[in-house]
Amino acid sequence: MANTDGFMDTALAEARDAEARGEVPVGAVLVLDGVIIARSGNRTRAYNDVTAHAEMAVIRDASAALGQERLAGADLYVTLEPCTMCAAAISFARIRRLYYGAEDPKGGAVDNGVRFFSQPTCHHAPEVYSGLGETEAASLLTGFFRSKREG
Repeated sequence: MANTDGFMDTALAEARDAEARGEVPVGAVLVLDGVIIARSGNRTRAYNDVTAHAEMAVIRDASAALGQERLAGADLYVTLEPCTMCAAAISFARIRRLYYGAEDPKGGAVDNGVRFFSQPTCHHAPEVYSGLGETEAASLLTGFFRSKREG
């Protein structure tokens, strides 16, 4: 699991780029054999698409780049605990490991909410590692929403 911090740094850079575009600052990176295959931030507003979460974008982009629907052996780094939709996509894509930064008590579905990977109907559960880059990821989100409330 070498360079996990470096990959999360890239996801955090994607989150900052998303924020600069007016999106909720969430970034994701998909890695296979130590190489970044796809990287993105949220694009729900840019695409007018509620499914354009960072995780969904990197899964789509990586699948297209590799020419396959399943991403067995791939690792996903995301700055925020995935929601139910993204957790399902992670499971269906057969992603090996999920690393996420900040927990999402309200909308998360991994260690909060429905705990998707713990459900008997979940066919594949990745190894999950939380808290990587948590301080910066949480700070980006807190600052973003504070500026929306105050502005």
